[in-house]
Amino acid sequence: MLRRTLLAGGLAALALGGCARVPRVPLSADTSLTLDEAFAGQSRGRGEFVVPITGYRRGFDVDLNGTLSSDTLTVVEDFYWDDGEVQQLTWRFTRTAPGRWSGMREDVVGEADVRETENGITLDYTADIEANGEVTRLSFSDILYRRADGAIINEALVRMFGLPVGNVRLVIERQ
Repeated sequence: MLRRTLLAGGLAALALGGCARVPRVPLSADTSLTLDEAFAGQSRGRGEFVVPITGYRRGFDVDLNGTLSSDTLTVVEDFYWDDGEVQQLTWRFTRTAPGRWSGMREDVVGEADVRETENGITLDYTADIEANGEVTRLSFSDILYRRADGAIINEALVRMFGLPVGNVRLVIERQ
């Protein structure tokens, strides 16, 4: 189901130039954010995965528990999908240079590339996503920034075969 929805979205994106949008940091955002500031400690988020061209939507809540030890940040993500699925994934980020991290997670192919910039945090990775008994390889380009009220916003462009097929938006608040 997910694969068909994404494939239909990808084919339509070819025809329409893509309705999924590249995330951008709003001018009003506080962009002074580091990866450990965003994820160390306990947080809770509400998000949604959307394929605009097909109207597919899948909402979720996520509990985040991040632990920083020297140059390693471990973030346990407990997902509670609106359709009843429960999923746990664990990121392991390693600081490779000032403002640079690499990351691994159970479903990530290779390593994620993380950069802390003056415009927030960028996170690029490819993952094998399992849904409804199917595995679909998707690429994610995330940007994270801090909103004026202190919430962390994570917006991602999702690609399949290099074509934009969807977006994810997640609002994270400290517990």
